[in-house]
Amino acid sequence: MWAGSSDTGDEDKQKAWQPPQQQTKQQPLRQQQYLQLSQNNPYSRSMLVNAFSGTYGINYGRIADNIPSPESVVTLLKAAKIKNIRIYDANQAVLKAFSGSGIEIIVGLGNENLKDISVGEDRAMNWIKANVDPYLPGTKIRGIAVGNEILGGTDLELSEVLLPAAKNVYSALERLGLAKLIEVSSPHSEAVFANSFPPSACVFREDVSQFMKPLLQFFSQIGSPFYINAYPFLAYKNDPEHIDLNYATFKSNRGIHDAKTNLHYDNMFDAMVDAAYAALEKAGFPKMDVIVSETGWASRGDENEAGADVKNAKTYNKNLRKRLLKKKGTPYRPKKPVKAYIFALFNENLKPGPTSERNFGLFKADGSIAYEIGFTGLVPSAASPSLHSFKSIGFGAGDWLITCAAALLLMF
Repeated sequence: MWAGSSDTGDEDKQKAWQPPQQQTKQQPLRQQQYLQLSQNNPYSRSMLVNAFSGTYGINYGRIADNIPSPESVVTLLKAAKIKNIRIYDANQAVLKAFSGSGIEIIVGLGNENLKDISVGEDRAMNWIKANVDPYLPGTKIRGIAVGNEILGGTDLELSEVLLPAAKNVYSALERLGLAKLIEVSSPHSEAVFANSFPPSACVFREDVSQFMKPLLQFFSQIGSPFYINAYPFLAYKNDPEHIDLNYATFKSNRGIHDAKTNLHYDNMFDAMVDAAYAALEKAGFPKMDVIVSETGWASRGDENEAGADVKNAKTYNKNLRKRLLKKKGTPYRPKKPVKAYIFALFNENLKPGPTSERNFGLFKADGSIAYEIGFTGLVPSAASPSLHSFKSIGFGAGDWLITCAAALLLMF
């Protein structure tokens, strides 16, 4: 469990919100099974209120009409040994496909649902019974992300309902006996910060703080981390004249020196994570963990999107993967291994916006790799005469096959 500030305000925080008392009514069979599995499994016991057991996860976005079926995605992720994913909804087909896979999922409660869920706990209970309960315990739903990038945006009403919605979701989970197994969180964009350079100077925007601090108080009490979408790509794209590309992509460079902490940073990703830690400290939450909910690099972009090409995307994602698999901390939090979800699994051809928005995928729409960073992709049967054919359970109508290398990985 993570606590808030250890200096002052703990008593006030406890008064601000109290979790509902445990219900004595017998729990539904699915909850009993899920709880029993978690209690009997030492691995699960170590994951209480922890939706991310590893350090390298991926965002599985599906704003596309040409990507592989969810069943094929399970095979792809197993071959890549990726055990943690985030989705942006609670899609029935996806949750069914992931049953029995062992892959841990954070589901999303969309921004469009927040106003309704904020009205009362019964609304949250209905949503959970429709979108979470039916898939337990087979599908490892480990977290619910309430909204996405709400604070710092232009919709003031959504900012106002975010905390009530999160509280209602947690209260419903508490009544079902799942609050210690399914984490409640809400990811933020860099727009919540007034500034982030150098990292030690980072603070939350004044207009955001009125919503952020109560939200952090609540998350502190229930043990949830701070999720941030951190994109060195976007920083470089917006200011290529003043940001060193090597610094943004983990390549050799002079780095930056933070005079206040006397710490040296040789990559922007670490600096962004530590900037979030600095802002949390100033807000009174020095013990709250930071997890990167999104980070990635576009492999294509418009003419005015500096850095959006395959070479830079490969460099960033390959170096980031190496960095995360080392399970090391940042200069400011050296003992806290950095955790991040990569954006994204696939290129998504229906996403609106600039060209880069449709080209963040590590894999192309046909399941093949977008560029080489150490993964093996799905390939059509006619791709290569040298590939052995494997009939894989759950592959869709596209007759997907996996390469020999991927099949061998699945054995371990």
